[in-house]
Amino acid sequence: MKDGAQITTIEGLAQGNTLHPLQQAFIEHDAFQCGYCTPGQICSAAGLIAEDKARTADEIRELMSGNICRCGAYPNIVAAIEEVMFGKAMEKSAEAKR
Repeated sequence: MKDGAQITTIEGLAQGNTLHPLQQAFIEHDAFQCGYCTPGQICSAAGLIAEDKARTADEIRELMSGNICRCGAYPNIVAAIEEVMFGKAMEKSAEAKR
């Protein structure tokens, strides 16, 4: 057990009625079909982005490889993650220039 550790679920990513950027990107990229794996995919993607280890689509695919999607929405999942990663990188870059 991890006493005092925080756990974030798919429901905890949104801020009130505002979806987390990954949740919105999954909708915009149609990165889900049956919805069975979607919470795990999004939470894993949030962790992947927070760890800041992936730089390319190939690295995203490798780091997300433990999440199984039986519908085969992988290209759309990677596209959604890339959108949020690049958006986040652009935000950091804009802040650094200020």
